[in-house]
Amino acid sequence: MYRTPLDRLLPRAKFHGDLAGLRLLSAVMGDSFGRAERPEALAPIPLHRDRLRRRGYDQALELARPLARRLGVPLRDDLLRRVRATAAQSRLDAGARRRNLRGAFEVRAGASLPAHVALIDDVMTTGATARSAALALRRAGVQRVDVWVCARVP
Repeated sequence: MYRTPLDRLLPRAKFHGDLAGLRLLSAVMGDSFGRAERPEALAPIPLHRDRLRRRGYDQALELARPLARRLGVPLRDDLLRRVRATAAQSRLDAGARRRNLRGAFEVRAGASLPAHVALIDDVMTTGATARSAALALRRAGVQRVDVWVCARVP
C-alpha cells in the first residue's frame, strides 16, 4: 500500500534522483515477490524518451535491474517502448488516464518474446499504465503478463 514510508520514499526516488532509495525499494520488492511464481523475464514499464531525457533515469528500470539479479530472472528492457509522450498520469482522473495511455506502448520489432513476463513499475493507481503495457505484450504474443509494483494506491 502507498503509505509511510513508501509515500515519502517513492516520490524522492522518482522525482529527485534518489537512486539509493530505488535500490532499497527494489530489495523490498525482492522480499515481497521472492516466493511468487517466476516469470521468464522482468520488463520495466518504459518512460518516453523525452521524459527520460528530462529525468535522467527510468525509475522502473532502476527497480528492475537489482530485482532481476536478486531473483535470477532475465531483465528484458528491450521488449517494450513507449511510442507516445503522454501527460503526467498524476494529474488525471481514471477515465483520462485510460485515454492518455491508449496505444502508448508497443513491443519492439524483432524482440524474442517470452511466454510469461512480469511488468515492473513503481506505483499503481488505476492500473491504466500497466493495462496498456500488458495489452501491447499480449497482442504481440506473450501468453501471461503479471504486474509487479512497489506500491498500490488504494
